[in-house]
Amino acid sequence: MRGSWIDRNLSWVFPLPAVAAVLLLVLGPILTNLIFSVQNRSWGTFPPPSFAGLGNYVSVFTDSRFWNSVLNMAYFTAIAVPTETVLGFAVALLLNRDFYLKGVIRSLVLLPMIATPVAVGLIWSLMMNPELGILNYLLQVVHLPRSLWATSSKLAIPSVALVDIWEWTPFMTLIILAALQSLRTDQLEAATIDGANAWQRLFKIIVPVIRPAIVIAVVLRTIDALKTFDIIYVITQGGPGTASETLNLYAFKSSFLYLRIGYASSLLVVLALIVVGVAAFLNIWTRGAKS
Repeated sequence: MRGSWIDRNLSWVFPLPAVAAVLLLVLGPILTNLIFSVQNRSWGTFPPPSFAGLGNYVSVFTDSRFWNSVLNMAYFTAIAVPTETVLGFAVALLLNRDFYLKGVIRSLVLLPMIATPVAVGLIWSLMMNPELGILNYLLQVVHLPRSLWATSSKLAIPSVALVDIWEWTPFMTLIILAALQSLRTDQLEAATIDGANAWQRLFKIIVPVIRPAIVIAVVLRTIDALKTFDIIYVITQGGPGTASETLNLYAFKSSFLYLRIGYASSLLVVLALIVVGVAAFLNIWTRGAKS
């Protein structure tokens, strides 16, 4: 009897353990964080956690450092994602052509994306060292003034955005290149016969056809850029001062440096809401691009 019941419901009995495990791994931390966000809780046993209600959230939205971290996060994303999109599109156009050692060049272009962000951050922090870094040496070679790079409050966000651009432009290239390779050549040939030049073929045929792929790449990179932590932490740790401190980094410091677990949890809830809101907006934009 039991065996026949299982046979009739195999379509959901077999996946059930995996689904339960995924729900536990996903919902468990989310619920725990939500519970912590409405508590006055710190590391250790004293004082014991107490119910704070919405007090942590009120403190968040009246905290000038929170707003500074949100602006830094938006500034970083606004620099990184558009630049990665433009460069990724340009590199994809180049790699879509036939040339000698095409496969080798494609593999080399994708190498930055393979490296771990922490290792990338460590290498770039050495390269951007104001005294010994190779970037300042290269600036001197071309007779340009030396730069403070990530140690400058004005250049900290652009500097870490530069590292992000170097690492994740290949991701944009990969998605756009896949879309370009699915492009029908007869459309381009017909446009060429009709007298369309390269720019007209690019903006009248290529861009409209692969626009959905570009939008999807932008959506994925925007969501990821809003949550960037490792590169910024390794290179600047949010400094100098709080010049490059993003919301993710501020939540980390609130928890592990200031030992304010409840407050850090509320910061993470707000970060999640921002990411979900941006993702929902970009999803609507994606549907508009496909229609």
